[in-house]
Amino acid sequence: MRSVVKTWLAFGLAFFLAGCGQENVKTHPEMQITGSTMGTYYSIKVADDAILDKAKFQADIDQLLELVNDQMSTYRPESELSRFNQARNATPVVVSRDTARVVTESLHLGRETRGALDVTVGPLVNLWGFGPDAKLTKVPSDELISQTRQKTGLGNLHVITSADADTLQKDIPDLYVDLSSIAKGFGVDKVAEYLEAKGSRNYLVEIGGELRINGVNGKGHPWRVAIEKPTVNLGSVQEVIQVGDNGVATSGDYRNYYELDGQRFSHTIDPATGKPIHHRLVSVTVVHPSCMTADGLATALTVMGPEKGMAYATEKGLAIFMVTKTDEGFEERYSPAFEPFLTRDAK
Repeated sequence: MRSVVKTWLAFGLAFFLAGCGQENVKTHPEMQITGSTMGTYYSIKVADDAILDKAKFQADIDQLLELVNDQMSTYRPESELSRFNQARNATPVVVSRDTARVVTESLHLGRETRGALDVTVGPLVNLWGFGPDAKLTKVPSDELISQTRQKTGLGNLHVITSADADTLQKDIPDLYVDLSSIAKGFGVDKVAEYLEAKGSRNYLVEIGGELRINGVNGKGHPWRVAIEKPTVNLGSVQEVIQVGDNGVATSGDYRNYYELDGQRFSHTIDPATGKPIHHRLVSVTVVHPSCMTADGLATALTVMGPEKGMAYATEKGLAIFMVTKTDEGFEERYSPAFEPFLTRDAK
């Protein structure tokens, strides 16, 4: 397996916009809107004339992302996904084409990654205190974990599509689907599809650190983004990347974890054990044409861990960037397919 390794003192997961680093006259003003969605923020920049009415644009985006929440949120009891999770029989539940699309891709990635991505681990996510239920007051017993695992499994989830309707079906009554590992990336793609339909070819869409980039910025240069170091000094740059027309997603436990009984628990659950991951991989960044796919892959690779994850990415030709904790600091590795995205001044 070929990969490239560097050692650094710190690393973070968040992306933020990076200037091009060149003195140029702006060739087109950038329109920007920001807002809240999916428990986080969104930021959209458009650097062409496709969007003329900023207020209507903001309203359209808010409505679009609100619909995604109404379809796939596990925090909304009346969402499509919640209605499916609440069902206690094998009767197909009608869902939107978008929900069926996301679940279909989840099942595909689950098979491709040999179960490392499993959107049916919702009961385990809830058990460990990372779902809409209350936080834990004690670590679950092995017996309870084993019992909860019996409620999971990709083989128990089915998508049925027809000309009349798209439906989800479950084989066991307690099956609970959690799309948080992929829905945010889907939201990014939906905004990008909206912009493309409006004729925009120069934009940057971000939802909580997941990105979709196309064309050039207001200065006429390809968009560049920076990966931030997880230090107290916000804005410190780890790497600057220029990914072309692609989606970018990062998964890791730097921000989403808790401590209980002297132990640190990651929000990422390993479907093979039913427990939070416990290895030295800090984060994984994936570049892919689809932000939805990048989002799901980033979670799967995080579950796999540094060695298996890098071997899988190299075998599949995936563009990934990993950071692993070592006794001396943090080790940075990237697959051969990721190397072209590193900017010259960041290598």
